Amino acid sequence: MEDAADYAPKFAPFLGMAGIAFAMIFGCIGAAYGTAKSGIGIAGVGTFRSDLIMKSLIPVVMSGIIAVYALVVAVLIAGNMKPPPEQSYSLFNGFMHLACGLSVGLTGLAAGYAIGIVGDSGVRAYMQQSRIFVGMVLILIFGEVLGLYGLIVSLILNTRAAG
Repeated sequence: MEDAADYAPKFAPFLGMAGIAFAMIFGCIGAAYGTAKSGIGIAGVGTFRSDLIMKSLIPVVMSGIIAVYALVVAVLIAGNMKPPPEQSYSLFNGFMHLACGLSVGLTGLAAGYAIGIVGDSGVRAYMQQSRIFVGMVLILIFGEVLGLYGLIVSLILNTRAAG
């Protein structure tokens, strides 16, 4: 007969903590890159057309949402982890939580990269031609949805690990 301790090696919580770290690290790198890259374009627009700055902030807001996705997953993973006397943390849960963190973190990195590049070019193009605004927002949404896909997969994996 196998014991629950057989499935709970001492290093298993490390994998869950790595999932928390990867979610926050990669998600925030993506959000920071998107904010910085699109912020450069906004600064360029602001020097010539200061009336367009508020509408040009959309890529910065969308980049910030990427970090919120990562934070939500990191908090959910942390909520499932308890000290060893209270809970036996299995290797399966460790790998599932690692997958959760990598899923939301790496898709957040990709989404932030896409939002940054589109945001920078889009707000500069918007300065010259106002009809580009709707197209820019649509492309930004397609970039943002990459991070949302990672969040959805992470939430599904987290429900599997908790059970």
